[in-house]
Amino acid sequence: MIVVIGVWAYGWVVMKQVTAHPGPLDFVALRSASATALLFGVMALRRQSLKPPPLGLTLAVGVSQTTAFQSLAQWALASGGAGRVSVLAYTMPFWSVLLAWWLLHERPGARQWLGIALAVAGLIFIIEPWQGLGSWQSAALAVTSGACWGLGTVLSKRMFELHRPSPLAFTAWQMLLGTLLLIVAAWLIPSRPIQWSGQMIYGLLYSAVLATSLAWTLWSFVVERLPTTVASLSALGVPIGAVLLSWALLHERPSAMERIGIVLIVLGLLVTSMAGARRTPMPDPPA
Repeated sequence: MIVVIGVWAYGWVVMKQVTAHPGPLDFVALRSASATALLFGVMALRRQSLKPPPLGLTLAVGVSQTTAFQSLAQWALASGGAGRVSVLAYTMPFWSVLLAWWLLHERPGARQWLGIALAVAGLIFIIEPWQGLGSWQSAALAVTSGACWGLGTVLSKRMFELHRPSPLAFTAWQMLLGTLLLIVAAWLIPSRPIQWSGQMIYGLLYSAVLATSLAWTLWSFVVERLPTTVASLSALGVPIGAVLLSWALLHERPSAMERIGIVLIVLGLLVTSMAGARRTPMPDPPA
């Protein structure tokens, strides 16, 4: 989880830096296609079975976690700061809590409701609706991406409970199915030509190899071994790290209202995380 936090936190900075070179869908499609090829190559080298997990849940996770989350997050970065977008995307744990209640019957407790209330207050301060609708597009895209990721997390948990697939195989197959949809979307939706440069190539390699192939595989291991609420909230360090790195490397200094909103969301994550850890014991790892 420590590796995931570090890779993903810096990954938000990298994704923001490449927004000037390709269209959002083109970059996400290239990144996901490269990562998918790499994952299947690793499976072949390890002589691991290429048989797909049950396709229904795999496709559902691919659509929500690869197609929707990654494209919406990259689109949000086109007009929003990396730190701000990462915090809004990481409302994912609150969506996971609500969706786990609906789909997995993991009923939220009083502390989790308090955490959700703090997050809603934080969103209001970050979006600043009293300033007009200028910041709504990026914020709405980022929050929606978090909801899609939350759905993917809950469905992944359901997959591991019912079928116990290999995390590597499951990651590769859901990414393949989600990437096929991304390629179709990138082909159908016009965008500016890709401007190849050293920064673009570096961003693509970092995003494909580390932020997508490695980190999403490790994330599948985390989801497999932890309760849904704890798995979702254990990534708390990512938006904090992304905000600090964006401040240091991209000079994205949060406004006073944004700082208040970020603090409220982080407090909400902490409250909900502690509630989830207390309510649900950690299972033994699979044999």
